[in-house]
Amino acid sequence: TLEYFGSQGVDIKIISGDNPSTVGAIAREVGLDPGEPVDAREMGDDPSDIATAVRNATVFGRVSPHQKRAMVKALQQDNHVVAMTGDGVNDALALKDADIGVAMGNGAPATRAIAQLVLLDGRFESLPVVLGEGRRVIGNIERVASLFVAKNTYSFLLVLLVSIAGLPFPFLPRHLTLISSVTIGIPAFVLALGPNPQRYRPGFLRRVLSFAIPSGAITGVAIFATYALTTYEDYLIDQRRTAATIAALVVALWIIAVLARPYAPWKLLLVGSMAAIASLAVVVPFVRDFFEFDVPVTMLPQALAIGAAGAFGVELVFRVTSRYR
Repeated sequence: TLEYFGSQGVDIKIISGDNPSTVGAIAREVGLDPGEPVDAREMGDDPSDIATAVRNATVFGRVSPHQKRAMVKALQQDNHVVAMTGDGVNDALALKDADIGVAMGNGAPATRAIAQLVLLDGRFESLPVVLGEGRRVIGNIERVASLFVAKNTYSFLLVLLVSIAGLPFPFLPRHLTLISSVTIGIPAFVLALGPNPQRYRPGFLRRVLSFAIPSGAITGVAIFATYALTTYEDYLIDQRRTAATIAALVVALWIIAVLARPYAPWKLLLVGSMAAIASLAVVVPFVRDFFEFDVPVTMLPQALAIGAAGAFGVELVFRVTSRYR
């Protein structure tokens, strides 16, 4: 467990009320280089002395509850995010002030009450699993949020554009069901449950909005351009709706393909499956009839081209925003 946290860039500090030599020996047994253990009784209670010691040393013994608390504050003042684990009453003050207080399930009731996280099995080696689960949830929420913000953006923009142009809305409810299912509902469900080892990074809202709003706007413009073009060329209403749906599916599916990166076999399967379902809905006769699709043969290349241009725009947005992530 200590080796794992070390590989993740986490600085390990062992702070105990026991004899420094004993604590140092235990640290060596678990594979941690303790250096020279520090006897906290020699540090005193001066904050500057404690801050200097906690920066330079790894193992501390004979540490009082107030010194533990001061060590946590010193690390926080150095812009560290501090996680503190403990099981005794003498750890309560430090656990309370730490950014993440972790108590053992078999620890003192006061410690468990203060901590933000309690390891019910009391096993320190459970922490990497806990960390991985937290990363999965946070990372996947970002992907799912990007999907929904993009959808809301192109929905709003499309309503605005057709209202200004005086055109009827380009989709029937069943068209929206298809688009929402293969580009939002199913992908969001799968992506939310998939593994995600990405480390937490500040700037969640900025990253989501900087990608999703431009991508949603591009999708909305692509849909409207296709719909307006078919209207101008006097296609039947079902053909116009079909062309708009095809353009929407092409761009929205590419948004999924972008958000699914880095690729893994299950992600490729997800994107491929959604593209296959969308294609079958347009190609298979009885499914096509259910969705009231009427594929305009002469307009199909143009709808696909507009959709591809929109997908290129989404890719460009992703590459530009990735530089600032």
